[in-house]
Amino acid sequence: VLNRPEAAGCQVLVAGNNFGCGSSREHAPWALLDYGIRAVISTGIADIFRGNSLKNGLVPVVVDADTHAWLLANPGAEVTVDVERRELRLPGGKVVGFPIDGFSRTCLLNGVDQLGFLLSQSDAISRF
Repeated sequence: VLNRPEAAGCQVLVAGNNFGCGSSREHAPWALLDYGIRAVISTGIADIFRGNSLKNGLVPVVVDADTHAWLLANPGAEVTVDVERRELRLPGGKVVGFPIDGFSRTCLLNGVDQLGFLLSQSDAISRF
């Protein structure tokens, strides 16, 4: 699907339920990131894949079945994934919230991974 001409330049992948199941290595999100994908939208994302994605800067977005069905029926629709607000914005103004834990959100917004976050706290760690 990603090699189809109409997918050129797309940064959001709309995937089936339980996406990433069986992808217990970081190679799965790395491959998507290398392809230019920055977010995956699904009705369910496997836990290990979700964790690896968040650690590597790929945003996993879980939405309800109706939103997912709309996205599948409207390929190429331009959407906005707003990590700060934890929102997916669709054409026409519909806004759908999605879950993301606070630490992962902070890391994504600051462009750091777990180690980068710890290194940014080196002064506080030294004082402790």
